[in-house]
Amino acid sequence: MLLKKESGLNENSYYEASVTRPPARPVLHGRVTADIGVVGGGYAGVSVALELAERGYSVVLLEARSIGWGASGRNGGQVIVGYAGQAAIERQLSPADAKRAWDISVEAMELLQHRIGKHAIACDYTPGYMTLATTARKARSLNGWIEHLTRIYNYPVQAIPADDIGNWIASEQFHGGAYDRRSGHLHPLKYCLGMADAARAAGVQIYENSPVIEVERGAQPVARTENGELACRFMVLAGNVYLDQFGGAIAPELMRRIIPVGTYIIATEPMPKERADALLRHRAAVSDTNFVLDYFRVTADNRLLFGGADAFSGATPPNLVEHVRERMLAVFPQLSDLSVPYAWGGFVDATINHAPDFGRIGNNIYYLQGFSGHGLALAGMAGKLVAEAVAGQAERFDLLTRIRHVPFPRGAWIRKPAVALGVMYYKLRDLL
Repeated sequence: MLLKKESGLNENSYYEASVTRPPARPVLHGRVTADIGVVGGGYAGVSVALELAERGYSVVLLEARSIGWGASGRNGGQVIVGYAGQAAIERQLSPADAKRAWDISVEAMELLQHRIGKHAIACDYTPGYMTLATTARKARSLNGWIEHLTRIYNYPVQAIPADDIGNWIASEQFHGGAYDRRSGHLHPLKYCLGMADAARAAGVQIYENSPVIEVERGAQPVARTENGELACRFMVLAGNVYLDQFGGAIAPELMRRIIPVGTYIIATEPMPKERADALLRHRAAVSDTNFVLDYFRVTADNRLLFGGADAFSGATPPNLVEHVRERMLAVFPQLSDLSVPYAWGGFVDATINHAPDFGRIGNNIYYLQGFSGHGLALAGMAGKLVAEAVAGQAERFDLLTRIRHVPFPRGAWIRKPAVALGVMYYKLRDLL
């Protein structure tokens, strides 16, 4: 099972090493009831639990491991406006509805910053995000996207011409860029744990080490674990790629709509502040424009955190540290003297069109998945949309449920090779 295959990838995480987790919450034993049952203790699950508890509902959250154990505690920490699948959204929705969807993503950033302030979450939030073009052709395409955002969405993004790149990043690998001052980056695990603290303070009952092995559907859904069960009026499935870890009995029809994508990150030893400032002079987070992209940022304690080597096959690359370190040195060869004490990885969920996949099973089970690398802000907003829908205001949730999704090929024996071949094609396009 993926959880077993993945468990070792989080043992040397910089994020885990730099937090003090609270004592583990209890394991679910016996039968409990609530208005709302939530499966999954990442951003989406914790967010919907917090939102509904604040509205007066009784909420119970079940997490298979510990809060933030999955992608919510391992990702690159980039908080980004928009959707990875914005093009798909524009193809499927009217211009007015695509604009409404975009505005939801902008509100997601505002919600995240509001929660950080309201709940005093110390998560090292830093504003600023850059997309950097790896070729002159991609720089031209990026400039077209900047113009599109300004004209269609009235969203301000600053173009960075090629002759000005040196004033933003100490690297010769890029041919232009875009700077978004409203996006940014943070310590993802600190944020997730802070949100869970806020949810507990609002009255949410959280059970850890309580994996759901079966969901009984009906007028009153029931989630069963090895030692107990949760009966509720409404249920929210927010486990993403982990929902099928225990036999696929929870919602097998959802699993063909997403695929686990491996992403791997290293963190260097700390640098003097002046050296760290010189790498990224505005301390913005960065992603490049390749299909299988690299992403990086400077942490609050002046390390370079560098991610990449995404694997769509589900297999961890051999010699993980050296593999990612080589990619880092291609961008910053001046860092060859730095040691790499931390390396970790995990799986995020992606859809074929990279647009989010939200919806209902029946009329009382909601699901949230397919964040495709944009989950840090969007998953929190997804929780708010579900809370609105449960409370009777489903218009914004239903807007995003209208996005259609083509399933991945049936069967793991063809699914992973087919996706891997597709990724290889785009890698070749990036190289050529």
